[in-house]
Amino acid sequence: MTEATLDPRERSSIIRDSLGVGVATGAYGVGFGAVSVAAGLSVAQTCALSLLVFTGASQFALVGVIATGGAPISGALSAMLLGTRNTLYGLRLAPMLQWRGWRRALAAHVLIDESTAMSVTRETTPAARLGFLTTGVSVFVLWNVATCAGAVAGNAIGDPRTYGLDAAVGAAFLALLWPRLHSRRNQVVAVVAAAVALGAVPIVPAGVPVLAAAAVALLAGILTKDQPQEQQP
Repeated sequence: MTEATLDPRERSSIIRDSLGVGVATGAYGVGFGAVSVAAGLSVAQTCALSLLVFTGASQFALVGVIATGGAPISGALSAMLLGTRNTLYGLRLAPMLQWRGWRRALAAHVLIDESTAMSVTRETTPAARLGFLTTGVSVFVLWNVATCAGAVAGNAIGDPRTYGLDAAVGAAFLALLWPRLHSRRNQVVAVVAAAVALGAVPIVPAGVPVLAAAAVALLAGILTKDQPQEQQP
């Protein structure tokens, strides 16, 4: 089966949703560009981070450490810690997307929260591939364009939260995950993962709560992999 076998209405729906997520997420790159330059990085260094690292949480962690006077190596270690969640995404998506060789290597570069969410909600490999690519590529392009704009403009842009861009990213991601919560098992896992993350916020470094929540979901998947899910009424 290939992407060409997708129903035109399904294809249009996937592309529309993916581009919407790409705009909402990519626009927040303006904030990273401004914060990075304010932390002391050059425009070229800031743009290189978005091109080569391309995972927002890790990028913000790196410049956050630098901005507070921390050593660059400490920032890099924090960024790597946050990036480990992508390994879990890769384990889940590899058998679903079924890419090999250079295609898998290129796909790994756009393996982020949003492209993962747009894949795991699909029922077929063609749909998952289309959702993954459209979301990943649109976020990548817009994130890098916005990063450059934010870095050039610098502090003149101000706090990106003023424009509600941080809320838009969270809202878009929640909208993608919502269809997965139709079964009782998924609802319980979501509540437990959220509770663990919230409980960890005051006592662990930034980024660890996300990993803790992912660990809950991963453990639940391992323990229940042989059990049939409750069907949607």
